Amino acid sequence: MARVAVIGAGTMGNGIAHVFAQHDWDVALVDVAPPALAKALATITDNLDRQVKKGALTADARDAALARIVPGTDLGAAAEATLVVEAAAEDEPMKFRLFGELDRVARPGAILASNTSAISITALAARTRRPEAVIGMHFMNPVPVMALVEVIRGQATSDATTAQVMATARELGKTPVEVSDYPGFVSNRVLMPMINEAVFCLMEGVATAESIDTVMRLGMHHPLGPLALADLIGLDVCLSILEVLHRGLGDDKYRPCPLLRRMVAAGQLGRKSGRGFYDYRTGAAT
Repeated sequence: MARVAVIGAGTMGNGIAHVFAQHDWDVALVDVAPPALAKALATITDNLDRQVKKGALTADARDAALARIVPGTDLGAAAEATLVVEAAAEDEPMKFRLFGELDRVARPGAILASNTSAISITALAARTRRPEAVIGMHFMNPVPVMALVEVIRGQATSDATTAQVMATARELGKTPVEVSDYPGFVSNRVLMPMINEAVFCLMEGVATAESIDTVMRLGMHHPLGPLALADLIGLDVCLSILEVLHRGLGDDKYRPCPLLRRMVAAGQLGRKSGRGFYDYRTGAAT
């Protein structure tokens, strides 16, 4: 029986758990914080209910998916999984520790995947005794809706591991794209400089947040403007990825905008904090 352990019950983790459970995988959803697990299960339930209302899912299929998800705070729940997907916060030292622990807990032959946005898969693999079985499995937000999975090969990732993860992504109804392990991979190496430049435009008074986003939506046919997208991703996450890019590639074109740093320091992190480039309590730009 296919069994996955999803480590981290935040925005990405609950979406990943949702998709696996909907596709007949037994899911151990692990987080150190019980409130995060309760919130994740509520979110998954709401999202599955929405699919039922749209006619995309039957009520029986919803109930079966929910029954496959077992929440818990013990990392030992990963012991029976054939695949572990780490979706914890973008904190490099924490991920390094976590992969060392997962390597000890997970059974021989299990694949250890990370949903990291930018942290080196090779560096994560080096914390384990199974570097050939460590890979990036970078889902897009919102996971139940977005089709792409960026599959990142570390220096030692085997062909067999890559093939298995690519096949698993397809089984989940996703489109996997294989990329190499360089800072930011493809998605964020291209996306984050655009977001950063939009923040510079705002800081320098080139245009308002609404105007910048409107130009990119209507002129470039983007579904969401870069500043609204940054709010959705989380400004702290954007800053962290830009710092990885700047440090890893050594090019000042990745230097985070001072306004982005200031907003993160002020706790204005976007949708999750209620305020970023837009105020989600009033619906207006800040």
